[in-house]
Amino acid sequence: MRLWSLHPKYLDRLGLVALWRETLLAQTVLAGRTKGYQRHPQLDRFRAQAEPLAALGAYLLAVGREAEARGYTFDQGKIISAGPGAAAIPVTAGQLAHEWRHLLRKLENRAPRLHARHLAVTAPECHPLFFVVPGQIAPWERPTGGI
Repeated sequence: MRLWSLHPKYLDRLGLVALWRETLLAQTVLAGRTKGYQRHPQLDRFRAQAEPLAALGAYLLAVGREAEARGYTFDQGKIISAGPGAAAIPVTAGQLAHEWRHLLRKLENRAPRLHARHLAVTAPECHPLFFVVPGQIAPWERPTGGI
C-alpha cells in the first residue's frame, strides 16, 4: 500500500488507478470493515487525525478530481466521509523527496515519456491534503529494497 504524499498529477495511469484502489482499501481498514492491514504504517498519519475517515475521504476526493481531469470516472460514491474535519496534514520535505525518487524509479520503466518530463521537475508538489514542513523521511515509511 502506498498512499502518496505527492500530488496525484505526477502519477501515470496505472499509478493513479492503484492509488485509488489502495486508498479505498485504507478507508475500509480505518472504518473497521476488514481485519487485514490494521498495522500498516502508511495509515499512521491518517489515524493521528481528529477524524481519520474524513482525512482519508479528503485524500480520495483529490485523487478523484485528478482522475476526472484526465477523463477517468472513479466512483466517488465509495468515499465514506469527506465532510468537515479534514485538516491539512504535515508532510516532511524529506518524505516528499524520498517519494519523488521512488516514483521516478517506478516511472523509468513503466512510463518512460512521463519519467523524462518529470526529470525537469525540481520541486514536486504535495497532495492537496498535505503541507510541507522541514524534516527527514517520516518514521512510518518502511525501508524496502531500493527505496
